[in-house]
Amino acid sequence: MSHALFAGSFDPPTVGHIDLIERASGLFDHVTVAVMINAAKTPMFTAKERADMLQMCVSRLKNVTVTAGTGLTLDLARAVGADVLLRGLRGEGDAGMEAALAAGNRHVGGIDTLALFTAPQYGFISSTLVRDVIRHGGRLDGLVPDGLIERLTQRMK
Repeated sequence: MSHALFAGSFDPPTVGHIDLIERASGLFDHVTVAVMINAAKTPMFTAKERADMLQMCVSRLKNVTVTAGTGLTLDLARAVGADVLLRGLRGEGDAGMEAALAAGNRHVGGIDTLALFTAPQYGFISSTLVRDVIRHGGRLDGLVPDGLIERLTQRMK
């Protein structure tokens, strides 16, 4: 059985994240999506809020589970039984950083990383962009799943 772990901050989840999760659900027997705490970032949403948003967006995918994690992604991968890490690439700017991370995870934890390129129409979208739009009261259409727009709009107020 193949099991992928897709870990990230998802602050907040974007249409690009959901696209990758949907595509991964067709490639793997099981996908665990992990909302991770990154000490280098100050999140706009709590880990629970992010996990709840993701769960709402992927609940129709029966082979996907959402969890929250702390610590090393490698430790979480072992705990959930994942045999591969999944990463999304928006473009060549992400590739160098992700290649180094994949090499480190392979060296330290013996786990491989599979990188999927974002669909072209989502390549410009990042959680950072979405947070900026939220802070400035902009339109979220096409940036986040429709089901999250009202929730995120409330954060603007």
